[in-house]
Amino acid sequence: MAVGIFDSGLGGLTVLEAVRKRLPEQSFVYFGDNAHAPYGVRDAEDVYNLTTAAVERMWEAGCDLVILACNTASAAALRRMQERWIPADKRVLGVFVPLIEALTERSWGDNSPPREVAVKHVALFATPATVASRAFQRELAFRAIGVDVEAQACGGVVDAIEDGDLILAEALVRSHVDALKRKMPHPEAAILGCTHYPLMHDTFQDALGADVKVYSQANLVAESLADYLERHPKMKGSGTESLFLTTGDARRVSDRATHFLRRQITFQSV
Repeated sequence: MAVGIFDSGLGGLTVLEAVRKRLPEQSFVYFGDNAHAPYGVRDAEDVYNLTTAAVERMWEAGCDLVILACNTASAAALRRMQERWIPADKRVLGVFVPLIEALTERSWGDNSPPREVAVKHVALFATPATVASRAFQRELAFRAIGVDVEAQACGGVVDAIEDGDLILAEALVRSHVDALKRKMPHPEAAILGCTHYPLMHDTFQDALGADVKVYSQANLVAESLADYLERHPKMKGSGTESLFLTTGDARRVSDRATHFLRRQITFQSV
C-alpha cells in the first residue's frame, strides 16, 4: 500500500519532497491532473468532479490514504467528499488543517473549543477558487477566535511557476503583496495557501518584511502525516519506491517536474 499525493499540477511535489524526507520508509504515488490544471480558476463543482475522479484513480493504484496536496481541492471539495462520498475503509486528508494547527499553536488532532491566540492579523495568499471558498476562515474559526484574516487571490502565479517563468512569478507575487497590504497594512503572519507558493517563499518574505512570519505547508503536512500514520498504522505501506502519474503529456510533465525538483522525475500517463 502506498500513500497518495494529489495535486492539479506540479505544486504538490513540494509536499511530496517533504514527506519523502520525513518518511523515507514509506512508498508514495503522486498524481498530477496536469491536463486540467490549474484548478484555482475553476468553479467548486468542477473542482469536486475532477478531484473525486483523481482520488478514485489513486485508490485503484493502491492508495487507501490520499493527501490532497492542492489547496483548491482541499478548500472546494474535501468537506463534501468526507461528508458523503468517501467509503469507510479509505481516508482523504487536506493540507489546510496542519497549517492552521501550527498558526494556532495546537497539537495535531486537538479538537478543543476555539480560543484566543497570539496572532490577530493574518494574510492569506491563495488561488481565486480557494479564496472564494472561505475554507481557510471556516477551519480557523473551529480553532481560534478574534483573528482577522485578509485574503488575496493571486491570479497568474501558479501558471507562471508551472511555465517556469519565475521572473513573471516574482513580479506577480510582489503585486499581490502590495494589494494585500493596501487592505491590511500590518499583517503579523502570512499563509502561503498554495503548494506552488513555497517556491516563491523568499519573494513573499521580502515583499512582506522580515517581521511577518510566513507559513508554508510542505514540512507541516509532512509532520502531520507522520503523526497520523503513527496513530493509524494500518494505513502505512511498505517499500520506498514512488510512482508518478499524470493526465497530461508524460514526457512534458516529466521534463517540467525534473526542472521543478532538480532531480530526475519520470511520469506515466493515465
